[in-house]
Amino acid sequence: MTDDGQGEDPDAAWSLPAWTYRDPEFFDLELRRIFRPSWQIVAHESDIPAPGDFRLLDYIGESVILMRGGDGLVRAFANVCRHRGARIVDAAAGCARTLTCPYHGWTYDDRGRLSGVPLEESYGLDRARHGLHAVEVENFHGFLFVRLEDDGGPSVAEMMAPYVQEIAAHRFGDLRAMGRVTLRPRAVNWKIVGDNYADALHVAVAHPGLRRLMGEGYRVEAAAHADRMSAPILRRPSAKLSERAYQHFLPRIPHLGDERQRLWTYFRLWPNIAFDIYPDQVDFMQWLPLSPTRSLIREVAYAIPDERREMKAARYLNWRINRRVNAEDRALLERVQAGLSSDSFTVGPLSTQEVALRHFCARMRRIIPQARLRRAPAPGWSRAA
Repeated sequence: MTDDGQGEDPDAAWSLPAWTYRDPEFFDLELRRIFRPSWQIVAHESDIPAPGDFRLLDYIGESVILMRGGDGLVRAFANVCRHRGARIVDAAAGCARTLTCPYHGWTYDDRGRLSGVPLEESYGLDRARHGLHAVEVENFHGFLFVRLEDDGGPSVAEMMAPYVQEIAAHRFGDLRAMGRVTLRPRAVNWKIVGDNYADALHVAVAHPGLRRLMGEGYRVEAAAHADRMSAPILRRPSAKLSERAYQHFLPRIPHLGDERQRLWTYFRLWPNIAFDIYPDQVDFMQWLPLSPTRSLIREVAYAIPDERREMKAARYLNWRINRRVNAEDRALLERVQAGLSSDSFTVGPLSTQEVALRHFCARMRRIIPQARLRRAPAPGWSRAA
């Protein structure tokens, strides 16, 4: 196992130590070194079709406004007034010609430019130098990502390059939201959510419904910046009604080739974003860190409009099946967080089949080398890190 081309990882066969899932100093380093330079998904371009439409993303103490301007371009700004630092927007979504700070009334246009200042003559300022702080945006096949800091890391397109043909087959650009964004708090470290998502070995044990639908077909692989999990849905009817009905009603998708008609594929992008790609719909999920032991799962389902009765039935049944999987996973996540709080556990061995977990742990150890320590260092260790 190599560490992203950096040579052999001497700890490749081991998980991250338990203390890294609960330590405040380690958590603070993660926010600075991992999350500030990482891409975070905000919305799909179809969510903000008209000038003035916006979406808000709050994470790691920052708030970002994603907004379509009158010129049709999508821009992102820090949700912070340039006067006294007040937050400007509270709504998660909306439409506005201008953004006005509720504290002193400073106003910004849909390009982030300062357009109005009460008592402007008393400041002696240059409006052009006091527009909203710009945040980098990338449009990846219709999904809009933002990045707080550029550390020279790859674009989303570069991260997903090994799988771009698969993505193209599902016509991401034509997707439309099937509902509102769902926020699900979890009393677990963010890494536990991601570890579970890319863990193929637990599927056969903890998810009987997926086992009935997929049999032994679940596969996982790890690329430099994305993991891929997949399995075809069996033709053999499931013993459970909702699963059997999904198998029955799932219609042929005209724009998908034969090999993808019944294929469920999951992608995890570094460090905390996932796409669940089904023949009938595409879900995105991201797990945002709130504290060393709390996270927020943010997700919504998208689909290409299709009014066929069998498609509507398949999408409803997909939701029922995955609602059960989510409930099973929630219990598993809480079990792991509880166990990692025990002083009896340091690290655990990783199977050679746990390729995504091995890859993730190796990357974490490279970014924060203290993750190689089996026990937490003395308080204050991060000041010298």
